[in-house]
Amino acid sequence: MDYGLRKAVENSPCGRFIRYNEKLFGGAYKDVYVGFDRVENIEVAWNQIDFEGEYDEAAREILLKLYTEAHILKPLKHESIIMCFSRLFDSEAKTISVITELFPSISLKKLRRTKSNCDGAVSGIDLAAIKNWGRQILEGLNFLHSQNPKIVHRDIKCDNIFVHSGGKQVKLGGFGLAIRLIEGNFAKELIKGNSAFMAPEYYDEKYNELVDIYAFGMCLLEMVTGEYPYRECSNELQVFRKASTGVKPASLAKVKDSRVRDIIDKCLLPMSVRPSAQELLKDPFFLYNSGSTLEACTSTASSVISHPFPRLHCCAN
Repeated sequence: MDYGLRKAVENSPCGRFIRYNEKLFGGAYKDVYVGFDRVENIEVAWNQIDFEGEYDEAAREILLKLYTEAHILKPLKHESIIMCFSRLFDSEAKTISVITELFPSISLKKLRRTKSNCDGAVSGIDLAAIKNWGRQILEGLNFLHSQNPKIVHRDIKCDNIFVHSGGKQVKLGGFGLAIRLIEGNFAKELIKGNSAFMAPEYYDEKYNELVDIYAFGMCLLEMVTGEYPYRECSNELQVFRKASTGVKPASLAKVKDSRVRDIIDKCLLPMSVRPSAQELLKDPFFLYNSGSTLEACTSTASSVISHPFPRLHCCAN
């Protein structure tokens, strides 16, 4: 990366943050630039939306997600959760910016897709990687669910879990659908989430933080097998029918390790008996010990971890 070609094009009102002209990502409604934090002396991701002109429904949804994500993330400080430094509103330039941490990263889904076998062959995967990733995700969820009021992510999936530090550390991102929930209360809003990761109680419009645990179980299943849950279904209605009647994804049959299978089964239990993140962290599987080999339709985790990461990407959605 040629730092000499960078040019500072914008400063935050307080002078702490600088936006460079180097764009990491350009979308229909949002651009992500490399920035710099003068206080912490680190690079940051400068997420910017131009709100000038008419917005269609998709644009309004993205704007709302960015606002929600910034509002939820700003006060949170945890090693398993992406950090948000600041929110900026420029009435003259008609832009909204959210500044988050930046690190060499790739989503867990892309990482697994890159290294998964495409021929359907069964191969081994190092359980140490699965344990490490799963433990960190649960620690992040336990932190969110321990807040007062609780924070329910509502969009846990491998696309929103970002891997860095050579594959050893993961962080939760994608907080655009997150909400705060008072202890003992239930959420009633039916969201536009991913049906394969949505717990059945979503459709009853009465759910709590345990929907994140259900989604974690599906993430664990995808991590182990490299397959998208319910990929045997051709539409979301089929997924709903199977999930609501207790029919589990076909890929679950490919999980040969009884300990992993047991954890996934627990995550997919009805809400009334589904364990919390804190309870799952006490499972012997997630203790810091040596791993073994798990049979699944995927590539070896050792090759995943040693895989060089692509160029810097922003993990803020």
